[in-house]
Amino acid sequence: MTQNSSGSPARLGLALGALGVVYGDIGTSPLYTLSQCFNGPHSVPVDRPNVLGIISLILWSLVLIVCIKYLGAVMRAENHGEGGILAILALAIGARVNQARGPLVALGVFGAALLYGDGMLTPAVTVLGAIEGLNVATNTFQAYVVPIAVVILVLLFSVQRVGTGAVGKVFGPVMVIWFVALAALGIHGIVQAPEILNALNPWHGLHLLASGGLRSFLVLGSVFLAVTGAEALYADMGHFGLTPIRRAWFWVVFPGLILNYLGQGAVLLVRPEARSNPFYNLAPAWALYPMVVLSTLAAIIASQALISGAFSLTMQGIQLGYIPRLNIQHTSSTERGQIYIPPMNWALMVACIGLVIGFKSSDALAAAYGIAVTLTMMITSVLFGFAARKLWGWSLGRAVALSTLFVIVEAAFLAGNAVKFMEGGWFPLMIGAIAYTLMSTWKRGRILVYEKLSQGSIPLDLFLEDVKMNPPVRVRGTAVFLCGSSSGTPQALLHNLKHNKVLHERTVLLHIATAEAAHVPRERRLEVLPHSEGFYSVTATFGFMEEPNVEHILAQCAERQLEFKAMETTFFLGRETILPTKGAPMAFWRERLFAFMSRNAQQATAFFRLPANRVVELGMQVEI
Repeated sequence: MTQNSSGSPARLGLALGALGVVYGDIGTSPLYTLSQCFNGPHSVPVDRPNVLGIISLILWSLVLIVCIKYLGAVMRAENHGEGGILAILALAIGARVNQARGPLVALGVFGAALLYGDGMLTPAVTVLGAIEGLNVATNTFQAYVVPIAVVILVLLFSVQRVGTGAVGKVFGPVMVIWFVALAALGIHGIVQAPEILNALNPWHGLHLLASGGLRSFLVLGSVFLAVTGAEALYADMGHFGLTPIRRAWFWVVFPGLILNYLGQGAVLLVRPEARSNPFYNLAPAWALYPMVVLSTLAAIIASQALISGAFSLTMQGIQLGYIPRLNIQHTSSTERGQIYIPPMNWALMVACIGLVIGFKSSDALAAAYGIAVTLTMMITSVLFGFAARKLWGWSLGRAVALSTLFVIVEAAFLAGNAVKFMEGGWFPLMIGAIAYTLMSTWKRGRILVYEKLSQGSIPLDLFLEDVKMNPPVRVRGTAVFLCGSSSGTPQALLHNLKHNKVLHERTVLLHIATAEAAHVPRERRLEVLPHSEGFYSVTATFGFMEEPNVEHILAQCAERQLEFKAMETTFFLGRETILPTKGAPMAFWRERLFAFMSRNAQQATAFFRLPANRVVELGMQVEI
């Protein structure tokens, strides 16, 4: 993470951008959270104990989950400035012995997969929830809510190509107005029933859970909607940095949310019939239409947090070998974490539009919301315990105690959300299961391909000895062979020599490795090792949030007395055709899936930014 933090204006700009990108999701939760608590399938009656209890649970959930867990603990576990479940997984597995890595990795990858389901639900539910405010004022627009939501979603995803930095600059000021409006509406409500301030006492929430029976426990599934954007804070940390995100929360977001939830509770104490839509019933009649417009803008912005998080998660997955190569576009020259991935963007757009058309209302979508996010949060809590031991040397007891506290709180939310499964909660779990299957299949398939190719590999020293004893024809220029390992002779080199009977006078074996860190300092990126017979081994190491660029690698090689002339350099790549076979280490249907993914992955020429007119691809068939 490279921040422009040379002065207060730059830091203020990052905090403003964080408001526009990171806090949209959690910042718009007042639109639908309280409505679900008192109208949803597992709602509670509107009376004084229930109102005070629900508001208390919401406020203290924000304190425990956002203030203490994420901003106070988890986001300190940053991987060279980057956050998210795959970033903390990379930290956590380094703290374990090898035999324990497998289950831990599977757990982290499944948590990452679940975030894709959340990324599809968030834009749909927030945009619908905002536009439905029109129905509070008039029924005229009721038939147009879904079409309007679809148009807004298309526009939102269409502007993603300009980058999160540019988006944040536009959205940030709007979100400042939004949170000021939340606070103002909240104060307006509190004045009507100041006794709502009693909800600041956590006893009211605990009393509701202890005395309200099963229904009061199940309402936790709706209470959880108030904190569903918390995981996005961590996923988006690489876009803006921890300090700007913290400042935006404590200075603007947290006060606005507290006041607004208190105000909605106050209105319910005075007018129980306002439960149909506590948020819009909190607004004075003259402010209703302006609030619908502002809420719609805020809902559009809310979607940005999960979209940006999905981009970051996808890039991490590509670099760590869980996702096939995709076209990644960097949208900022100063912030390395600000990226745009067209295939992911359009896939999310299609899914969101399908959800809006299929579920038709924010209440129906909210019923599907929560299970996947809760599971992801619990997995993050578990991984945090392992990462804390590695990063800060925590004792086993301390790490287990804090992780267990987080897991217990989130397990209660999970139990409250579990009853939503048949009401739509199956959808994000299904998306998570599909994403996990794809990610684990790609990782396993690449391992099998590497093992298969390694079987026919020749140790480099033996190959060089053979070249010395039986010198082939040497031609002018430099050949660069991309290889998957720093040891052994690349299959593409062996194929070229076997069929063309020549070697270039200078041959470079280039291995691009991915570190468990998010970023690798430039001075530690490159290792150049000369061999006999005009051969060189070059190992370039990148972090999992960095995109390899071969031209930049070769330029850095010149600093190590290994210069390249563009028109005299040819790049050789191996292009594998996967042949699934029955009875292999991986199920046949997964082999066929892997072969399909391999055929449709972005070509290495484009991914590594190779000059297309200087590339030779050598095909080979690989049975797995």
